[in-house]
Amino acid sequence: MKRYLISFAYDATNYHGYQKQPNLKTVQSEIERALFEINNNKKVIIHSASRTDKGVHALDQKAHFDLDVTITPYKLKRALNSKLPNDIHINNAEEVNNDFHARYLTIKKEYVYILNMGEYNPIERNIVYQYNKKLDTEEIKKAIKYFEGEHDFISFVSAEDKKDNNIRTIYETSVKVLNDKLYIRFVGSGFLKYQVRNMVGTLIEVGSGKRKKEDIASIFKAKDRRKAGKTAKPEGLYLSKVFYK
Repeated sequence: MKRYLISFAYDATNYHGYQKQPNLKTVQSEIERALFEINNNKKVIIHSASRTDKGVHALDQKAHFDLDVTITPYKLKRALNSKLPNDIHINNAEEVNNDFHARYLTIKKEYVYILNMGEYNPIERNIVYQYNKKLDTEEIKKAIKYFEGEHDFISFVSAEDKKDNNIRTIYETSVKVLNDKLYIRFVGSGFLKYQVRNMVGTLIEVGSGKRKKEDIASIFKAKDRRKAGKTAKPEGLYLSKVFYK
């Protein structure tokens, strides 16, 4: 038995999220179905670095799994891509040590949110949030810096997903504008359910003049989800990179 690590991208539009769910089409179930065939019709469980929600895409998701068959990483990548639908693509496959774990050995993750401030674009409606109004991007650039560092993010967490420990560290943030598209980037130790979308929703309210950038500090202190902004739409969010040591 050998352990493999795959890097893969997906358009989440046609799936009920990443994680396997009974009787629902998910990204995980599609990959496991393909691996079942490759592994001589023996069940394979994949362990991913992150579990993206319904509508959230990935450019560089990671997952590991064990196979009974002997296959080179190159042939594994080709075999998987030949069996997967065209909205999931394996970017790379490699053999790893048997103690490697795609989730537990992650040291940081990068998420990018893309928002269209220009004219509505029906072609990109499932892959870019069609906000279609101008925002004060200079204020957003200042406001995002309040998220950097170690914080208790309970005010930015889905009410049903509060953990015993909601403390996370955001190492880097950036905001850029290109052709009426706003790109909001976070690199952190880990992210809680809806955390990025709730942070983005709050930044949108700053950019639209509904809030001041200084309000973010007050939201952290309140430790109350109701104080933060609305949850941003999922289609603009991408898991863009997973980092290991």
